[in-house]
Amino acid sequence: MGKSKVIAIDGPSGSGKSTIAKKVAQTLNLTRLDTGAMFRAIAYVLDEKLISAVDTTGIEEKLASINFEYQPDEKTLIRIDGIDLSEKIREHHVSKLASQYSQVPQIRNYLKQKQREIAQNKASILEGTDIGTVIFPNAALKIFLTARAEVRAK
Repeated sequence: MGKSKVIAIDGPSGSGKSTIAKKVAQTLNLTRLDTGAMFRAIAYVLDEKLISAVDTTGIEEKLASINFEYQPDEKTLIRIDGIDLSEKIREHHVSKLASQYSQVPQIRNYLKQKQREIAQNKASILEGTDIGTVIFPNAALKIFLTARAEVRAK
């Protein structure tokens, strides 16, 4: 991968990565890739199909057959197989599922490719685990964001 048009934000949970990414995306008119939402969408779909996080064969087969769309229109964040998951992925139980499924290498690789495809032709900002090291090692700008506990509490 050559030089990208990507801003990568990494750092501990609760440090303000999402808030900063949203504001920078709006200010600079960048595409913001919500990597957490991507993991939640995949987890939701696999759980709905009763494919567990340990069923690597089932996961590979499902990932190979889905139609994953990110920001296909103004009102939709994520659509898989034609179904708008933008609201469903915000349900509390889906966050728990996402943390289980996000550990699966096949899912991480699948989403790494999707994130790279999306950001290939669009100036983008991403935040999340491994963004600046694994997903976009050649990002134009890498930020490791931290905040003291009292600042994070606010």
